[in-house]
Amino acid sequence: MGRIIGIDYGRKRAGIAVTDPLQMIAGGLETVASGEVEKWLDGYMSGEAVERIVVGCPTMLDGSESDTLIRYVRPFVNRLKKKFPDKTIDTPDERYTSKLAVRAMIDGGMKRKDRRNKANIDKLSAAILLQEYLEQLKFKNKQ
Repeated sequence: MGRIIGIDYGRKRAGIAVTDPLQMIAGGLETVASGEVEKWLDGYMSGEAVERIVVGCPTMLDGSESDTLIRYVRPFVNRLKKKFPDKTIDTPDERYTSKLAVRAMIDGGMKRKDRRNKANIDKLSAAILLQEYLEQLKFKNKQ
């Protein structure tokens, strides 16, 4: 069983999270410039077994596609599918992950200065996205 990578992809940077080998817990791993994600994935996957990639798709409150999804995320996902045809790539909704990340930072006692660092928010958003994905997988497997 390989790891699952979660990506919160944005215009400037992408937060990256990964599961443990048993796919039970997700943790924030790194923040990478958006243009470097594919290169980073190549390097990571050369040393770790990865089963699938999860890329958060931002939608509007009414469920319609956001501008970020259309302009940045969908082309990124299409590139991943071509570059890694042997990997499953899932695209769950990531609507509230950034707000949840900030709330978790506050609740965890993180200093305001550290909470303003967008890289920290992106990395934690990817971890939240991936953990929610894992929970959905567990639920589907129980049915």
